[in-house]
Amino acid sequence: MKNTFYKSTIFNDDQIPYFCWDRKLTVKNIHQKLKELTGIKRILFSAWVMREAAFRDVWVFLTPREVWRDFSELKRFPGRKMAFWEYIMGKWHELGKV
Repeated sequence: MKNTFYKSTIFNDDQIPYFCWDRKLTVKNIHQKLKELTGIKRILFSAWVMREAAFRDVWVFLTPREVWRDFSELKRFPGRKMAFWEYIMGKWHELGKV
Protein backbone atom coordinates (compact mmCIF):
# COMPACT_ATOMS: atom_id res chain seq x y z
CA MET A 1 0.00 0.00 0.00
CA LYS A 2 3.00 2.26 -0.17
CA ASN A 3 2.79 5.43 -2.16
CA THR A 4 -0.90 5.28 -3.03
CA PHE A 5 -2.06 8.60 -1.60
CA TYR A 6 0.03 11.15 -3.40
CA LYS A 7 2.48 11.14 -6.26
CA SER A 8 5.88 10.93 -4.60
CA THR A 9 9.33 11.93 -5.68
CA ILE A 10 11.01 9.28 -7.80
CA PHE A 11 14.12 8.09 -6.03
CA ASN A 12 16.95 5.84 -7.17
CA ASP A 13 18.20 3.26 -4.66
CA ASP A 14 21.69 4.79 -4.60
CA GLN A 15 20.46 8.36 -4.28
CA ILE A 16 20.80 10.35 -1.06
CA PRO A 17 17.33 11.90 -0.66
CA TYR A 18 16.89 15.64 -0.17
CA PHE A 19 15.72 15.12 3.42
CA CYS A 20 19.00 13.47 4.48
CA TRP A 21 20.58 16.84 5.17
CA ASP A 22 21.93 15.57 8.50
CA ARG A 23 23.15 12.11 7.48
CA LYS A 24 24.50 10.29 4.43
CA LEU A 25 21.92 7.61 3.79
CA THR A 26 20.81 6.34 0.43
CA VAL A 27 17.24 5.34 -0.35
CA LYS A 28 18.37 1.72 -0.14
CA ASN A 29 19.98 2.35 3.29
CA ILE A 30 16.75 3.86 4.60
CA HIS A 31 14.70 0.87 3.42
CA GLN A 32 17.24 -1.52 4.97
CA LYS A 33 17.21 0.29 8.30
CA LEU A 34 13.42 0.27 8.44
CA LYS A 35 13.48 -3.50 7.84
CA GLU A 36 16.24 -4.27 10.31
CA LEU A 37 15.64 -1.87 13.20
CA THR A 38 13.30 -2.87 15.98
CA GLY A 39 11.81 -1.28 19.05
CA ILE A 40 12.70 2.25 19.97
CA LYS A 41 15.40 2.48 17.30
CA ARG A 42 12.83 1.83 14.57
CA ILE A 43 10.41 4.29 16.16
CA LEU A 44 13.06 7.02 16.27
CA PHE A 45 14.10 6.35 12.68
CA SER A 46 10.49 6.32 11.45
CA ALA A 47 9.84 9.59 13.32
CA TRP A 48 12.87 11.10 11.59
CA VAL A 49 11.51 10.10 8.14
CA MET A 50 8.09 11.52 9.03
CA ARG A 51 9.63 14.76 10.28
CA GLU A 52 12.12 15.37 7.47
CA ALA A 53 10.50 13.98 4.31
CA ALA A 54 7.63 15.68 2.53
CA PHE A 55 4.28 14.04 3.29
CA ARG A 56 4.04 12.54 -0.18
CA ASP A 57 7.52 10.99 0.15
CA VAL A 58 7.00 9.39 3.56
CA TRP A 59 4.97 6.71 1.78
CA VAL A 60 7.99 5.65 -0.27
CA PHE A 61 9.46 4.36 3.00
CA LEU A 62 6.54 3.66 5.34
CA THR A 63 2.98 2.46 4.93
CA PRO A 64 -0.04 4.09 6.60
CA ARG A 65 -0.60 0.85 8.53
CA GLU A 66 2.97 0.90 9.86
CA VAL A 67 2.58 4.51 10.97
CA TRP A 68 -0.77 3.76 12.62
CA ARG A 69 0.59 0.61 14.32
CA ASP A 70 3.43 2.60 15.85
CA PHE A 71 1.64 5.90 16.28
CA SER A 72 1.27 5.83 20.08
CA GLU A 73 5.06 5.49 20.30
CA LEU A 74 5.76 7.94 17.48
CA LYS A 75 3.74 10.62 19.28
CA ARG A 76 6.28 10.56 22.12
CA PHE A 77 8.78 12.29 19.85
CA PRO A 78 7.16 15.57 18.97
CA GLY A 79 8.44 17.53 16.07
CA ARG A 80 7.22 20.43 14.06
CA LYS A 81 4.89 18.12 12.11
CA MET A 82 3.37 16.04 14.92
CA ALA A 83 0.09 18.01 15.12
CA PHE A 84 -0.30 17.44 11.37
CA TRP A 85 0.36 13.71 11.77
CA GLU A 86 -2.08 13.42 14.68
CA TYR A 87 -4.78 15.06 12.56
CA ILE A 88 -4.09 12.92 9.46
CA MET A 89 -3.85 9.62 11.29
CA GLY A 90 -6.93 10.43 13.38
CA LYS A 91 -8.99 11.20 10.28
CA TRP A 92 -7.73 8.14 8.41
CA HIS A 93 -8.63 6.00 11.42
CA GLU A 94 -12.13 7.54 11.57
CA LEU A 95 -12.58 6.78 7.87
CA GLY A 96 -11.35 3.20 8.27
CA LYS A 97 -8.25 3.77 6.14
CA VAL A 98 -5.87 2.47 8.83
